[in-house]
Amino acid sequence: MDTTTNTDAALIYNYHRMHMPLFPPSPKTALFVLCSLDLRVARHAARLFLSGLPTNQYSHLVFSGNVGALTASLFSGVPEAEIFAAIARDEVGVPAASIIVEPRATNTGENVRFTHALLSELGLLGEGGIGRFVLVQKPYMERRTWATFLRQWPGRDGVEVCVTSPPLEWDEYCEDDGGVNSWELVVNVMVGDLVRMKEYARRGFQVEQEVPAEVWEAAQRLIRRGFGGHLP
Repeated sequence: MDTTTNTDAALIYNYHRMHMPLFPPSPKTALFVLCSLDLRVARHAARLFLSGLPTNQYSHLVFSGNVGALTASLFSGVPEAEIFAAIARDEVGVPAASIIVEPRATNTGENVRFTHALLSELGLLGEGGIGRFVLVQKPYMERRTWATFLRQWPGRDGVEVCVTSPPLEWDEYCEDDGGVNSWELVVNVMVGDLVRMKEYARRGFQVEQEVPAEVWEAAQRLIRRGFGGHLP
């Protein structure tokens, strides 16, 4: 990657990360993982969940995600949520009884709405139920995930939410997973998500986010260099 591309990509990557403080473990706080091809997110969420044991335990570890365009062949057609749940349970050691799997969602809005429907069906929402969510995502999807939850979660009044991701800097992210997330793929997706931030806010899919001029200009330069493969 040339220096200019790397600088622009790092600027966008860091804009997407929100560095929010996390809610402490409690019976009214759940971890809500939006699944993808990045298995490090599953491990990060599972370790967070275990950090609350045995004293102040999180309510549940929820995984949401069906088969996506980037995971259909990678996971042999198995829903992302099932793959993530297996890692949390079998590799990291999260108790199976604490894991909830939502295997139908195919986009971020569905992740939010379908998870709400499932938790409602299980009687875990409402008075005395889960009132806080720690969203767990890839670093470069923190901001869009948070903004989508704020718009798409039904009856959001009284529900608190923050977002986290594996603590990887831009120069670490693509080198830390054995090549699944190539830098070309990640740059394309990050640019596409930045454009979605503006477009989806206009469509009412998420709350509006201010995009600094220098971040937007970096995205336009990357698009001109051919990194527009995941534009909406």
